Amino acid sequence: MNLKMTAIAMSAAGMVSLSGCASIVGDKDQQITINSTPSQADLVITDETNQEIFQGETPTTVTLKKADGSYFGGKDYSVTLSKDGYESRAISISSSPNGWYIGGNILFGGLIGWLIVDPLTGAMYTLSPDEINGNLGESVAQHEGSQELNLVLLKDVPDDLRNDMQLLGKI
Repeated sequence: MNLKMTAIAMSAAGMVSLSGCASIVGDKDQQITINSTPSQADLVITDETNQEIFQGETPTTVTLKKADGSYFGGKDYSVTLSKDGYESRAISISSSPNGWYIGGNILFGGLIGWLIVDPLTGAMYTLSPDEINGNLGESVAQHEGSQELNLVLLKDVPDDLRNDMQLLGKI
């Protein structure tokens, strides 16, 4: 009985030493929640190679890969929010090594976890921010056949629309 327990304990210790801490407690993917003010804004997510990853509308939650599949290859993303009548907004999501990768491998995983297992799985990364609340600001004046009249401060009018402005009268 003692020999069997010793064999089980050694097997468990061997498995732990051949894995990385971030790979044990982390995932290869991460959920990111994206909201906007105003809501129902169009949303496009592209990665660091400018490849479109997701297209949709806010509010939504997307699942993004934390690594690009290469050795020590974290992924970065750009989220673009847009809505008619509002200025577009771009927000970056970046990957960085997480605490389990840094601290956990010092205490438990060792060099195998630090240099081989965690970098290959991508579990060593955390995407930040994990929640986006994009504010597209106040509605700006519309053009190109719009039948609406919006009053805005001059400082809130995008530069490309200022040339189309007309003085209606003096106060």
